[in-house]
Amino acid sequence: MADGTESPRLSPSPPGAAAGAPPGSGPASGEDAYLERRTLRRGSAGPLLLTGLGVAYVVSGDFSGWNFGLAEGGFGGLAIAAVLMGLMYTCMVFALAELAAILPTAGGGYGFARRALGTWGGFLTGTAILIEYVLAPAAISIFIGDYVESLGLFGLESGWPVYLACFVIFIGIHLWGVGEALRFSLIVTAVAVAALLIFAFGALTDFHSGSLDDIPVDHSALGSSSWLPFGLLGIWSAFPFGMWFFLGVEGVPLAAEETRDPARTLPKAMAWSVGILLVLALLTFLAATGARGAHAVQGAGNPLVEALQPDGHATTLSRIVNYAGLAGLVASFFSLIYAGSRQLFALSRAGYLPRFLSLTSRRKAPYLGLLVPGALGFALAAATGDGARMLNVAVFGATISYALMSLSHIVLRRREPGLHRPYRTPGGVLTSSVAFVLACSALVATFLVDKDAAFIALGVYAVALAYFALYSRHRLVAAAPEEEFAALAEAEAELSRD
Repeated sequence: MADGTESPRLSPSPPGAAAGAPPGSGPASGEDAYLERRTLRRGSAGPLLLTGLGVAYVVSGDFSGWNFGLAEGGFGGLAIAAVLMGLMYTCMVFALAELAAILPTAGGGYGFARRALGTWGGFLTGTAILIEYVLAPAAISIFIGDYVESLGLFGLESGWPVYLACFVIFIGIHLWGVGEALRFSLIVTAVAVAALLIFAFGALTDFHSGSLDDIPVDHSALGSSSWLPFGLLGIWSAFPFGMWFFLGVEGVPLAAEETRDPARTLPKAMAWSVGILLVLALLTFLAATGARGAHAVQGAGNPLVEALQPDGHATTLSRIVNYAGLAGLVASFFSLIYAGSRQLFALSRAGYLPRFLSLTSRRKAPYLGLLVPGALGFALAAATGDGARMLNVAVFGATISYALMSLSHIVLRRREPGLHRPYRTPGGVLTSSVAFVLACSALVATFLVDKDAAFIALGVYAVALAYFALYSRHRLVAAAPEEEFAALAEAEAELSRD
């Protein structure tokens, strides 16, 4: 094809096959055989499991990480940043719900951008998503190690044996099967969410509004006040930390090929997920800062526990929340492994990455798509031990994908207004435009927080783009669902011009 897309170069169609014969009426063609070895288990997930998956991606961010934004913007700065990032994610989720209903495949954001922005747009989006979902689990495995050590579990210390155990155990559950994996994720997520609600109830009983703005004011900063101790620029610097309340929820469409009735189920699950996360963010943020003070929790590795023990002595409630924090980390680690494997599976199946990575097992699990990123994540965790830096790199990749996915919604609405849309985004292009502008702002904000992480992500991007430009873009698989969907649009455009 003109854009470099090709059918997989496997066995040719069987001789004597009747032209126009219905699928399954004879021996498998080369394309059929190729895709048969790359199929996921259909119908494994319903609305409840998908809603749990959306919350699981994010829930660890409620237990830690967001509070470092207090050191960038103070209570007011982080509050404004969290509201804006909550608006961005809400708008983006509704835009993605429409796109997922149109194209319910494992490609998710890559598939949406492929149709709207071409092969380069698809690859740029898919690679950004992959950066997020490969590095975030590596970072979280380090945080799990820190929790295990602080809780004194089995006398273990944070280090490579704990990281390895995380990857081996939880990838093993994924290899067992997607239904089992999502049910496990739902149970662990329910424990973490229940603990957050218990925490909020306990902390709000000791709420003091005067504790919210107790960070010393930098009077040299433009627009500084007790609510904005680092001035107006502090709001922008707090964007990446405001994202921690929601980072990852956009991964729900990656489960499309394993969902029952995805055109109906995905939009519902995504809306419920983001609604739950908005409520949890509000409760967690207000309860933690109001109970202990913004200054006390701004640098805490475990801000919720810090908020519950102002005198430094553990209580029954703080111990419960501490153990639940480990459950939240496990839920996010587990679900992010799932998301990364599905994005890698889709990019590989379509030929953007080496095709062997999309092979599936007898239980319809993309085993290499799980094992290869897992091995990479473990190596990064064991070699660096720098979870914060890896998360910042993941955030950089995420913001790029958000901008491109929002742009994809805008382009498809403008270019193909007559496209069948089982679900339509409330507000249409205005909604996705808000998400696009805020995503671009968040992308720039990552340079304010961690320039090194941003440049590391750009370096990874450069290597990936060189691979695509010089090799894989000439070897794409036309039979992959996302490529067929885009090819259909191109054919229709040619017919309309004729």
